[in-house]
Amino acid sequence: MKQNTLKIYNTLSRKKEVFEPLSPPHIGLYVCGPTVYGDAHLGHSRPAVTFDTVNRYLTHMGYKVRYVRNITDVGHLQGDADEGEDKIAKKAKLEQLEPMEVAQQYTDSYHRDMEALNTWKPSIEPRATGHIPEQIALVQGILDEGLGYVVNGSVYFDVLKYNEKYQYGKLSGRILEELISGSRALDGQGEKRNPVDFALWKNASSEHLMKWESPWGVGFPGWHLECTAMSSKYLGKQFDIHGGGMDLMFPHHECEIAQGNACNHQDPVKYWMHNNMITINGQKMGKSLGNFITLQELFSGNHQLLEQAYSPMTIRYFILTAHYRSTLDFSNDALIAAQKGYKKIINGLRIAKNLQFNSDKNDWLDENQINQVEQSISSAYRAMDDDFNTAQAIGHIFNILKKINSVYTGQLHSSIFGKEIFDKMISTYVVFVDEILGLKEEKSDNQQGLLDVLLKIYTEAKTAKNYDKVDEIRLDLKELGFVVKDMKDKIDWAYEE
Repeated sequence: MKQNTLKIYNTLSRKKEVFEPLSPPHIGLYVCGPTVYGDAHLGHSRPAVTFDTVNRYLTHMGYKVRYVRNITDVGHLQGDADEGEDKIAKKAKLEQLEPMEVAQQYTDSYHRDMEALNTWKPSIEPRATGHIPEQIALVQGILDEGLGYVVNGSVYFDVLKYNEKYQYGKLSGRILEELISGSRALDGQGEKRNPVDFALWKNASSEHLMKWESPWGVGFPGWHLECTAMSSKYLGKQFDIHGGGMDLMFPHHECEIAQGNACNHQDPVKYWMHNNMITINGQKMGKSLGNFITLQELFSGNHQLLEQAYSPMTIRYFILTAHYRSTLDFSNDALIAAQKGYKKIINGLRIAKNLQFNSDKNDWLDENQINQVEQSISSAYRAMDDDFNTAQAIGHIFNILKKINSVYTGQLHSSIFGKEIFDKMISTYVVFVDEILGLKEEKSDNQQGLLDVLLKIYTEAKTAKNYDKVDEIRLDLKELGFVVKDMKDKIDWAYEE
């Protein structure tokens, strides 16, 4: 295991803390996944790339990471305020599908987009609907502790009673008295004793599509319940890192802390990490603003705000060029710049993987060059150890790339570094780009266009009666699995049979 001193900004303490795992080398990492009622959009890309990079770096450091990312396929109500209709059920009615058809359709879509962004698959990807018994047991445990109450078949968490022993709002910085004061207009309405209480289990009407039997009647779980039930099942009553977007800090993650304390009498998570928001040309993304962009629209360029298509690796690189806790503004200018940066990085990767150390008869070591390389390497790691600062790490990786390109173009000779430092320079660059940052080469799939170019050269060689070139092209194409078809009126190709 690497001996780096990793520091993580803990949202709970509001400061950077030295990372001390609960049971090293094992790490429990839980990240809130999507509610699968629509195609993945830009808002999904940032937590996916952020916590994939966290997973990659912890793994690189030698930790054994159990990465759990849930799928919300029930219980997320339209208003996120214990009222309204389940988002997936509403989508199912609109499209005249079974709710599980909707959930599966958009889960598959999400997986496709996550694969395109080159994110590692989670160790476990539980679904809310697959853990109803665990959620019912959790509700019963909260009732047994006297921190919940039943009204008309629904169960609510008693926030005021919980706050007598614990602090509700400590993650988000909310003050309970201010929350209550701000909710007075709702006081006395509905089933809740207090408007700040939240649903653990909701009674289902006869027309509700997704419902299960429970000790309190037929119903369905509240949105906040699933993460507590599934994280504790797979990672234990307390685990190392919980990640998600800052929009989930309140009420979702706040409610998770309350549920965990209520059942287990301890905070469920040691380190809370939250990525900041994404904006589009300086505005918050929203359908009403006409700037809601799905990942597929981004990859294809099929959106009115896009000047061109942007590849998945361009998007990943762009996300990594900002620290995860800073805001990230998508614009065409920024994405075009990211596209150029990504191509420089990936061209460097191709060069680095093929660059060989060559000794020189007049070997001499340039201590200045060696020090610059070693400084860039140590700085790249220090950046990652400083709360996963990929933005700074990329800057240091570019400094390493300058040395690699100088060797490649002959401006510097590899021997001046010595074999040990040269190999370290190459391996560090490859590991950072490939393994830690997760950037890969996007090879063109324009097979027809490439073949058209080769056949044009073939035709020109044949017209010039340059039969050696003709035979060479034929042989090269055959090795790639293609044959040239010489016909009376045209030249074409076919797959070799």
